[in-house]
Amino acid sequence: MPGLFIDVQVDPATAADPELASKLAEACPVDIFEAGEAGLRIVEENLDECVLCDLCLAAAPEGSVRVLKLYE
Repeated sequence: MPGLFIDVQVDPATAADPELASKLAEACPVDIFEAGEAGLRIVEENLDECVLCDLCLAAAPEGSVRVLKLYE
């Protein structure tokens, strides 16, 4: 079951921007983001590999990417 511990949400405008999509895909060390012609895709099977490094948050405009912990 993907995303048992972590969920990632990306603003639709950010996901549709090819330059930002590419930056996010390059920034993530565990390949949660994949940039393609249709924009950004979140690779759900990699979500729980997130190490909470915040590199995606630094690569995108403030507030456009959210990393949610699904646990306490």
